[in-house]
Amino acid sequence: MDGSEIQPGSTVRYPRTGTTGTVADIEEINGRFFARLESTGLLYRIDQLVAIGSEKQKRPKEQPVPGRGGRPKLDEALSAEEIQKGVEEVDGVGAG
Repeated sequence: MDGSEIQPGSTVRYPRTGTTGTVADIEEINGRFFARLESTGLLYRIDQLVAIGSEKQKRPKEQPVPGRGGRPKLDEALSAEEIQKGVEEVDGVGAG
């Protein structure tokens, strides 16, 4: 992780915390180079960052839930019948 390919506009990940973001700018402090991430506004040592591609390309597609025909979107409301059916299917460990 030497950071030589990291520059403003690069998408990077800080592996120790999993923080990801786009490099806003680079600063030199006491002979070390730091990148400020747009997502946090914090400085990270460039040699500790990993350049990554677009996160959308890296994420696996979400698999549909068996028996439901897929997951509802976040903005979809569940009907009372769907909620009741889900509650009835809970047993043992999942009940609490």
